Amino acid sequence: MGGRRARLTSGAGAPPPSGRVDLSGPQGVQLRTALTAVLRICPEFHAVQVLRRSSRSVVLLGTVGRGTAVAKCLLDHSPVWTERFHQEIAVYRTFVRHRPPVRVPRLIAANAEEGTLVLERVPGRTVSLPQHRFEPQSGADIRATLEAISRLNRWQPPSGLFDHPIKYGARIARYHELGLLTDRDVEDLQKLLHGLATASAQPVRRQFCHGDALLSNILLSPTGPALVDWEQAGWYLPGYDLATLWSVLGDTPAARRQISQFAQAGGAASRDAFLVNLMLVLTREVRNCEMAVRRTMSESLPTAPGVPTAPGEAQRLLLRRLQDDCALARGAVRAAVGTR
Repeated sequence: MGGRRARLTSGAGAPPPSGRVDLSGPQGVQLRTALTAVLRICPEFHAVQVLRRSSRSVVLLGTVGRGTAVAKCLLDHSPVWTERFHQEIAVYRTFVRHRPPVRVPRLIAANAEEGTLVLERVPGRTVSLPQHRFEPQSGADIRATLEAISRLNRWQPPSGLFDHPIKYGARIARYHELGLLTDRDVEDLQKLLHGLATASAQPVRRQFCHGDALLSNILLSPTGPALVDWEQAGWYLPGYDLATLWSVLGDTPAARRQISQFAQAGGAASRDAFLVNLMLVLTREVRNCEMAVRRTMSESLPTAPGVPTAPGEAQRLLLRRLQDDCALARGAVRAAVGTR
């Protein structure tokens, strides 16, 4: 389940939830179909609440025995979402045999063909629900988050278990075709990638990353930080998770400085890998935000003359900040190229 999706959270020591899912109304048929698919793989699941519903999936809160569980059902079976859902299930199944060094939800049942997944509901509180916030984050929360990410990134699972979610050259070329990267950007990023690929003194190894290490995917549970939504997990250039965190901490400059210092502690290669990741993450976020702004403006209704209105103002503010962040990252990339 991705970073913008329902969170697997509950209060520590809280009793199992109770209630009943409303299966009436125009969307009742869809919910009944989803619930039937869940019960086929987990007959003990008792649904009590709809946590999230979209055109792509529905997420149900419920119980299995005396424990709390979350069930996710895929509604959009197009190739791209089916592939991502299969990846998510594959990661959780791998975690059954090879436990990562951070807390993750326990897999209860899954059926990739039908697009259903049942997981335990991890107790704890989400570090931050919005993907991008316009307020500082707690220093203690950031330290706990960075500690968990660091432990995960040092993990060395057996080879062949996880994919390489990003083909860096292809991603750069795609963003260039979309007009999101300039010719100079492409040239600089390719130079850094070439240096990473040909480093002899300290070869750059891929790093296992969560792949969507947003604050909304990190829970602070009584037993320590837990990470949820693993559909993009795999092997990346070092620093991808750090770059993702950096991108959403615009109002916590101290945390950004800490992340940057951490990324550079491994030397020039570590710094360059982080910068390549950061440039691609920020470019993706700029594109997503631009699309959200256009969508909001097209959906907003005109107001009477003289009546102030600000449709999508939050998205526009975020877009300006992301564009400023991109300019900052672009300058750091060019400075790094100049040291080679």
